[in-house]
Amino acid sequence: MLSGNFEGSSLAQLLWLLVFSSQDSRGQTIMTQSPETMAVSLGDHVTLHCRTIFGVGTSMAWYQQKPGQAPKLLIFGASALAAGAPARFQGGGSRQHFTLTIRGLEAEDAGVYHCQQYYIHPPTVTQTQTETSLPSSETLALMTRQLFPAIGHIV
Repeated sequence: MLSGNFEGSSLAQLLWLLVFSSQDSRGQTIMTQSPETMAVSLGDHVTLHCRTIFGVGTSMAWYQQKPGQAPKLLIFGASALAAGAPARFQGGGSRQHFTLTIRGLEAEDAGVYHCQQYYIHPPTVTQTQTETSLPSSETLALMTRQLFPAIGHIV
């Protein structure tokens, strides 16, 4: 939960991204996400990084989830844009390092972002939570929350 006063210019945004790691049943770190923190404004380009300790080829997907809604597929196959996903979302990378770039950040990009490898069973998902409180405080916060195993298949 963010606290404090973040008032500023109409485009002033604050985005926090906290590093986390995921572990398998033996406690081995298998996926991490970075950077730790960054400050951005509406219209900026934002890049999230997802790393694995094992090569997964291009078997990486990115999802966006809004409160009360099912996750929405943005990127599959590391870089293919899913049908209906805005063109400002761009995926990249292969093997162990993947990126999701949002070109021209918009307030509607607030949500929960998941990166998921689906090369090795069970699929592994990382999760970050994005909270917005626009326009009153003009704050966009992106924070990592937790890791959970994916159930089912990419649709």
